[in-house]
Amino acid sequence: MNAPKYDTGCVERFLEYVKIDTQSREDSDTFPSTLSQLDLLSRLRDELLALGLEDAVMDEHGYVFATIPATSAKSGVPTIGFLAHVDTSPEMSGAGVKAIIHRNYDGSDLAFPDDPSAMISFADNPHLATQIGNDIITASGNTLLGADNKAGVAEIMGAAQYLVDHPEIPHGPVRIGFTPDEEVGNGTKFFDTDRFGAFCAYTMDGETLGELQVETFSADAITVTFHGFNTHPGFAKGRMVNAIKVAADFIHRLPQDSLSPETTAGYEGFVHPYMVDASVERTSVKLLVRDFVTANLEEMEQRVGQLASEAAAAHPGSRVEVKVEENYRNMKEVLDQHPDVVENALEAIRRAGLESAVEPIRGGTDGSRLSFMGLPTPNIFAGEHNFHSRFEWISTYDMHKAVEVIIELCRVWEERTSAEDRKITALD
Repeated sequence: MNAPKYDTGCVERFLEYVKIDTQSREDSDTFPSTLSQLDLLSRLRDELLALGLEDAVMDEHGYVFATIPATSAKSGVPTIGFLAHVDTSPEMSGAGVKAIIHRNYDGSDLAFPDDPSAMISFADNPHLATQIGNDIITASGNTLLGADNKAGVAEIMGAAQYLVDHPEIPHGPVRIGFTPDEEVGNGTKFFDTDRFGAFCAYTMDGETLGELQVETFSADAITVTFHGFNTHPGFAKGRMVNAIKVAADFIHRLPQDSLSPETTAGYEGFVHPYMVDASVERTSVKLLVRDFVTANLEEMEQRVGQLASEAAAAHPGSRVEVKVEENYRNMKEVLDQHPDVVENALEAIRRAGLESAVEPIRGGTDGSRLSFMGLPTPNIFAGEHNFHSRFEWISTYDMHKAVEVIIELCRVWEERTSAEDRKITALD
């Protein structure tokens, strides 16, 4: 493996961060959803203070913000930000993570010492083919690794330390933010964009080396609730209306060969029933609605409502309620208005010696909401793979390259700030 251009200790930081259990919970009514997230967030605040970033603070909601002061001789260089979330997925335990470093990867399957029956297969992970000779980090087999998104956290911290230690690198003000509860959809719930105070930001939460993601799904959630009538099953003839069966009929009516996660890819949208709360009297089905074209959501939602009504009509005595909630929107709608935010990131990726690739996210990021909150926020690769599972892995080479991109991006924004830009900034 080639030596990193910027030696920042990001890997060593990552290996420490993954030891802290920061799993978030969907069924919590607190914020953050788990207090353990504050253990890492408070540590990050303290580490930022130790770097000399005097304004490092953790607010009442757990958000950690800090500023790397400008070193540029130019005035008016825009403030840019870098963001990562500390929580790990509720889908797999993050307690007691034991990180394993597979040195000088040779292309073989990656075994787990704590579960010899499982492995990360080379054949099933095509990105491993690009990692021959690099060091790969996995968990030990019983937990996820936490690269999503502690890799991004470590990369930002590594870059921050390097920029502080090397004031000869010219850059404008750089804001750093670490957030909780991204995995349960609440990462921006109390995020104060005015307090963050950046012109734009970049989440370090992508997958493949060189990727920049500037478009996400637009997303809504639908709750379809069927009401039946319950009575003693021994005396139910002609009286009982089983809401569970009505819901099952509705689910069966959903398209079988299209419009579902298991039958779509690329830019195709879907409707996804993912949770059922069932009883004879009342059964609710929760569905995700996703499409890259926001206008398509309404059409899919109308179709879901029609199918729900047809299912209820087929079971006399039942009735149905349909509730639609907005989740997030395709950040491309905002980023198209800020081409410099995207182009500067692509230039930084190229300067890191990488082939840039703009890819859509078949999902969402905190950047989706932040972009519509007035903070344009694309997503840069962090190197994480197989996230949300015990088969998660990351390459130390990719981590070092992500740090390099952060530093180069700070340089690019400084270099591309012209006298005219400074004049406009001063007027604003």
